[in-house]
Amino acid sequence: MTAIGMARITFRFNGRLDELDDVRRGELVNRSVSADLRVTTTVEAIIRRVRKEGDGALLDLAERLDAVKLDRLEVPSLAVNSAPDKIPRGLLDAMRRSARNIERVHAAFAPRATRVESEDGVVVLRRPDPLDTIGVYAPGGSAAYASSVLMAAVPARVAGVREVVLCSPPSASGLPSIEVLAAAAIAGVDRVFAIGGAGAIAAMAIGTESVPRVDKIVGPGNAFVAEAKIQLAREVAIDCPAGPSELLVIVDASADPDVIAREVLAQAEHDSRAIVVVLAVGETVASSIENAIAAQVNGRQRREIVEEALASRGGVLVVQDTAEALKASNAFAPEHLLLATGDADELVSRISGAGTVFVGEPSSVAFGDYMTGANHVLPTGGMARAYSGLSTLDFIRWTTIQRISRDAASRLAGDTATLAEAEGLPSHAAAARFWASP
Repeated sequence: MTAIGMARITFRFNGRLDELDDVRRGELVNRSVSADLRVTTTVEAIIRRVRKEGDGALLDLAERLDAVKLDRLEVPSLAVNSAPDKIPRGLLDAMRRSARNIERVHAAFAPRATRVESEDGVVVLRRPDPLDTIGVYAPGGSAAYASSVLMAAVPARVAGVREVVLCSPPSASGLPSIEVLAAAAIAGVDRVFAIGGAGAIAAMAIGTESVPRVDKIVGPGNAFVAEAKIQLAREVAIDCPAGPSELLVIVDASADPDVIAREVLAQAEHDSRAIVVVLAVGETVASSIENAIAAQVNGRQRREIVEEALASRGGVLVVQDTAEALKASNAFAPEHLLLATGDADELVSRISGAGTVFVGEPSSVAFGDYMTGANHVLPTGGMARAYSGLSTLDFIRWTTIQRISRDAASRLAGDTATLAEAEGLPSHAAAARFWASP
């Protein structure tokens, strides 16, 4: 219950986890944006328009959806290169620090060529080759995510990508936010376009008169952006399905309710479609967290977004113990998982599905969003069961190289021919037997 005098907060999910009805339990596990028919059909229509009309569709969408009449889609290089000089020095220093940490971490993650000799004279090499052109999407709208530019473009540069293209929604000036432009300059982005939403994804996937077709599209976005990436995945490679932000918190009596409330509000302010769920060990812990959230929401600049997110997709649920919470978490497979429990270190080894895990109260999700060097472009919608967060691996393709000596070819010939004949491929068998010893 919310304490007297505090704001009343409504949660979509409340009560005991094991007493949730089938509808709400299903909503927790099935969070795919494709389940929303409105999102699906809207995105389909936008993709059709971009495919048919090219730049014309993008200019019209900017006027209709962003309320900006554009003369051109591409941002002049001068506007990008001069942007760092137009933001406060403290912000510039923070961006540069973030970029350094991202570069340091992702350089350590960079893949290396591997050589193996499967048997004498048979050498197989697997070599990582950078993609030629990648497209980065940085959200705008109610908040501009300059950090997403760094999170995508810096690892691409570390991987050796030749050209980095960025799309981000235009502000009233007709350009993406000055912060996004500054981040683009810091990260070494080659071309920037003032395009937002599903139209931007379609433009980079299909190519238009102005926007180049890219090899792969990366970066977070709202439900429409995530759906566009999914619909266009047959035409362009995409990263993990990164839709509206998600946070799952497992908390027990060892944690400070005010700390947990701050984490809840921080992630809920991303988007009215954000999903923030707390699994609290015991009713007392749950009640104290609800009260802390209610006390802190007053005066928040993005209060309406927070309250809508919590009412439509948020929750504080009671669990019996951390074992029950962990089982639920692995089924939920959240984008962000915060462990604020006395046994957090022990729980980490038992996590089988999460985009990224924050261990202990000081490990605020906000640090991961901006400064640790780990990537904040992460799988949502339960896809952390199979997908990983963005890294240098997303910007390379593997080339396999095979070298077989004459002696090895002679030794391989018989068994290769036997297998080929068993599969009804006599020409394969003949190609192998040519190398057999006389």
